[in-house]
Amino acid sequence: MSRHAGDSFHAPPKKSLGQHFLHERGVVDRIIHAVDPKPGDRLVEIGPGQGAMTFPLLDHHGALTAIEFDRDLLQPLAAAARAHGELTLVHANVLDVDFTALAAGTPIRLVGNLPYNLSSPILFHALDHAAAVHDMHFMLQKEVVERAAAGPGSKVYGRLSVMLQAFCEVTSLFTVGPGAFRPPPKVDSAVMRLVPRDTARIGIDDRRRFADIVRAAFGQRRKTLRNALRAVCDEGAMRAAGVDPQARAEQLEVGDFVRLANVVAPEAES
Repeated sequence: MSRHAGDSFHAPPKKSLGQHFLHERGVVDRIIHAVDPKPGDRLVEIGPGQGAMTFPLLDHHGALTAIEFDRDLLQPLAAAARAHGELTLVHANVLDVDFTALAAGTPIRLVGNLPYNLSSPILFHALDHAAAVHDMHFMLQKEVVERAAAGPGSKVYGRLSVMLQAFCEVTSLFTVGPGAFRPPPKVDSAVMRLVPRDTARIGIDDRRRFADIVRAAFGQRRKTLRNALRAVCDEGAMRAAGVDPQARAEQLEVGDFVRLANVVAPEAES
């Protein structure tokens, strides 16, 4: 029998927002153990929902900032949180939140059960602010986690894999079944950890150029790089980077894309 998370309240999930509320306390405990908050950490939860993870985190850590888009959840969250700790609620679409400004010079730790329909945009948004983020622990659709952690040659290795692994250490932690949510989703979920790499060690000269090349390479993944990258890169640049123009995107390691982006002249992208 499922144990329900602490004092989380009940609110009807909104299908339009892709809400699947976590309620299995055993899963919550595993996530908190993975996060392992320390004194002085600045925790920011994305999508607290009914508070299943929010309130145990407050019990453990004392203070938390939570970003919630659903206006109907704000008052119940604020009221229930008073018995657990100091909850600062930000009513916003997370894609509009400036994590760098929110950090204000002190790296934040992101945690959340991300809505399936926004998981990739949220991940890319977090990457844009990686310098202000200490680490991230996210629950996502299992398929997304598999893509994020995939290596070259895998059928699911793609743009998301390369972009996340270029800027972060990616670790798949554990799988979560549909029964841990209300209502149960039709797919399995998984929890992963992302730890942003030291900016000096990433080695990417121009982030936009890197992103453009990765997007183009996987946009036509069945084509050779010679054809897929024709609009952004010539064969000379590929050979200079040690990349075979006859190869396909899924065969390249993250470092290959970094070298390729660094040898492409800015004017070659126009």
